[in-house]
Amino acid sequence: VADVFLMIALQFVMLSFVMVLAWISLRVLFRNEPKLQAMGLFGCTHKTVAMGVPLINAIYEDNPMVGLYTLPLLVWHPMQLVLGTAVAPRVAAYVERREKELMNQQGQAGDVKEIDETV
Repeated sequence: VADVFLMIALQFVMLSFVMVLAWISLRVLFRNEPKLQAMGLFGCTHKTVAMGVPLINAIYEDNPMVGLYTLPLLVWHPMQLVLGTAVAPRVAAYVERREKELMNQQGQAGDVKEIDETV
C-alpha cells in the first residue's frame, strides 16, 4: 500500500514538472501566440488511457501482472484531469490578458506608423 502512495506522489511530481517544462518551452517558442501556448500545455502533457491500456495489454498479454502494469496509467489519467482542472482557469486568464496586451502593442505600433507617415 505504501508503494502505491509513493507511486501516486511521484507521478504528481512528474506531471507537475512536465507541465512546468512544457509551459516554459511554449512561452519561449510561441511568444506571441497565447492560445497556442495553452493548447500546447495540455496537448504535451495529457495522454490517454484509451491508447495506453490496449498497448500495455498487447505487450504483456500473457503476463498475470498486467493489471499491476496498468495501474500507473490508471492513476496518471485522473491526475491529469485534476491538475488540468486546477490550472485551466489560470491559463484562461493568462490567455485573455496576454491577447489584450498583444492587441494594445499592435495598436500602439499602428499609431507610431501613422505618425511616421504624416511627418
